[in-house]
Amino acid sequence: MAAKEENGSKTLSAQVRLNRAAVDADLAADGTLRWGFGRGEHCLNLESEVLGIDQEGGSIKIRAFLEVPEGGFCGTGGAAGGRRRVRRDYLLEMPTQEEALRWSSRLKNFMDSLCRPKKLFIVINPFAGKKCARTIFQTEIKPLLEAADILYTIVETTHQNHAYEMAKSLDLPQYDAIVCVSGDGVLVEVVNGLLKREDWATVIKIPLGVIPAGTGNGMVKSLLDSAGDLCSTSNATFAIIRGHIQSLDVATISQGEKRFFSVLSLIWGLPADVDIQSEKLRWLGSTRLDIYALLRIMNLRKYHGNVQFIPAPGYETYGEPMKQVDDHKDDGELSKHNPGGENKVKSCGYQGPEISLEGLEWRTVGGPFISVCINNVPFSAENYVPAPEAKFSDGYLDVSIVKECPISALLGMMLNMSDGSYVKSPYVMYLKVKAFRLEPGNQVRNPTKGGIIDSDGEVIARGDESAESSGKGYLMDYGPPIQMTVEQGLAAIFSPIA
Repeated sequence: MAAKEENGSKTLSAQVRLNRAAVDADLAADGTLRWGFGRGEHCLNLESEVLGIDQEGGSIKIRAFLEVPEGGFCGTGGAAGGRRRVRRDYLLEMPTQEEALRWSSRLKNFMDSLCRPKKLFIVINPFAGKKCARTIFQTEIKPLLEAADILYTIVETTHQNHAYEMAKSLDLPQYDAIVCVSGDGVLVEVVNGLLKREDWATVIKIPLGVIPAGTGNGMVKSLLDSAGDLCSTSNATFAIIRGHIQSLDVATISQGEKRFFSVLSLIWGLPADVDIQSEKLRWLGSTRLDIYALLRIMNLRKYHGNVQFIPAPGYETYGEPMKQVDDHKDDGELSKHNPGGENKVKSCGYQGPEISLEGLEWRTVGGPFISVCINNVPFSAENYVPAPEAKFSDGYLDVSIVKECPISALLGMMLNMSDGSYVKSPYVMYLKVKAFRLEPGNQVRNPTKGGIIDSDGEVIARGDESAESSGKGYLMDYGPPIQMTVEQGLAAIFSPIA
């Protein structure tokens, strides 16, 4: 075996047979394997392209996951709509078993240094989207996990809030991460379950993974799009395998002592009506949102109400200044202080960010409203970008408000939702906030009916007749103020970006 110095570190060099072809090969200390030097040079980066490695006798098998279209030189180009990947194995036949052991040791030591997850707790929602989650796991996820030598435990959800219940009681030290194979709903349940535990401060830092199998898939689309990757099962799985972790803001939605923890959004008006009332068309997949949005725009509803917010720096001119809201605990009005207040000591679980809103300038916008959206990440679904400027961990929420708007302009905005350019419309108020309050009212033309308040796909308050006739109770009341505050980087989620 030959070894040479390259940039002050040892590079292993040898003449090998790679997939039966004789080549000169180098293995650098940075985890890059190169072969076929000169104009036909090829390379393989262990961190970004390799799943796992096996060595037997004088042979080393490298299980790779490469970008498509494949490049013959170091680095590969992206495909239209995002980078795609394909599985490929490389067989290195070394001159001697001793060299095979040396190269294998170098390869495995480098892979171990990447701190990838070794054991996952996987929650599958078999009812998500088009009910294909089981098939997706068996055909697309399982082969990649096994190629990466990752162990896993699988549990399928059987009812609503099942993932929440599991997250509240799961013995977490035996796992490196929790992975959700679903839409966004299971992820939200897991976050809420973790934050209800006594040890929430520790367990909320366990990395979370999301693999798309639902209708919306807003979180995983936001993560993969940030890296220019196609929103696909394989890309999402590989992001988990690589183990890069992104901090994630978590919003606390509160009304009195009631709490819901959000990682995606809170919506009211047109988008909430579309999201929830189109459930009857779930069999159409994400197309249901387009169809029902068109129906709702042609029969447009507006809602009375009021919104209040603490603007982020640079957005202080939005809305009108208002006096500090007083503390009315008895009538459901939210405290101007930290959500949870004195109850933090008494209550089990996370109560909200440890910040005081006292003394900060609140601003207000009065209705009627067509829509109010508060988002934590850019995408709400694979083809909807309500918050193009949203960041995963900036400590702010992105707000878009539409009040008056002609039907023709709304239809145009609907077409521009796919790239977020709808926010350029003169009918859209788009800003970032540190805290937000919503006081929802009834329909303008039907004062006996309220609307739907939807957080992360979950109805948390409802003011129409179905709320009473169904006998179903919701987490919060429709009418009294609902407040959102955000804690920067509270949770951790797997991301394709290091």
